[in-house]
Amino acid sequence: MSTTSVLTRAGLAVVFVASFASASTPIAARAQTVESVGTRAQGMGGAFVAVADDASATWWNPAGLASGAYLDAQIEYGRPRRPADTSIKGLAVGFPALGFSYYRLPINQMRQLPSTAGLAESRQDQGVLSVYGISAGQSLGDRLVLASTLKLERAHDTHADVDIGALARFRVMRLGLVVKNVRKPTFATADGPLQLDRYARAGVALRAQSSRFVNDLALALDADLMKITTIGGDERRVAGGLEVWTFSRALSVRLGASTNTIDEPRSAIAGGASVVLLSGAYLKSYLDAQVTRGSDEARRGWGIALRLTF
Repeated sequence: MSTTSVLTRAGLAVVFVASFASASTPIAARAQTVESVGTRAQGMGGAFVAVADDASATWWNPAGLASGAYLDAQIEYGRPRRPADTSIKGLAVGFPALGFSYYRLPINQMRQLPSTAGLAESRQDQGVLSVYGISAGQSLGDRLVLASTLKLERAHDTHADVDIGALARFRVMRLGLVVKNVRKPTFATADGPLQLDRYARAGVALRAQSSRFVNDLALALDADLMKITTIGGDERRVAGGLEVWTFSRALSVRLGASTNTIDEPRSAIAGGASVVLLSGAYLKSYLDAQVTRGSDEARRGWGIALRLTF
């Protein structure tokens, strides 16, 4: 039996057990925004569940690794506007059926700050959530891929968790689904218990490739399947994005937007680009960049990534 099959079955076993696990309710339950990670994804406004085909699929949808390059490795750095003076860091390596990842997120990005945000932010616990992941997937026929990311998450204490993803491909159409934080781990922090909410998002994308001026085009739409509570409040979001590759995949431009469909209508608009730095017969390196603006303070910021593909 292959290593990939073993890891995949182990991941599915964890999901099965976790679905029957019970946990006490913490004092405060909050979730990080899924758009915290992934420079390409953020440049498309967060419409990436059905598009994910680089190493950031370990976060967005591990099933997307099956449609990626033989090797995709990237290191990223992001600066959200809120909370101030915080950063997001990530390192991921992806193969068609296997991925490894590490993400470092500020804990106070997952807390809903009081209305007196000016002083409150400086008093918040400045710890970090470190997420170590190993992703594996299994193709079921020519059209469907199921995958999981087994995670160790550390914030003062350490818990095991799992994300699961699925991707179906029908010619130019791709359908994606991801469920994150299946076990809803609870961490003991200086400000009280912190629980990561379970989160589910579905996406659809149309992708077309050509040898002409536009080499690859992706048009995507994502929608949250449940309400979560984030630093900005309760939300259930929809997002749309566009990605265009040209000049023999030497340049890419992205546009995207998202909005909250419940409670306060907070919106964000985003843009991004990728440019090839080095190009060989099979190996390419890229610089990815993105910036997000709008009325959604939790998503405003910028990020860059260095990416290597083979």
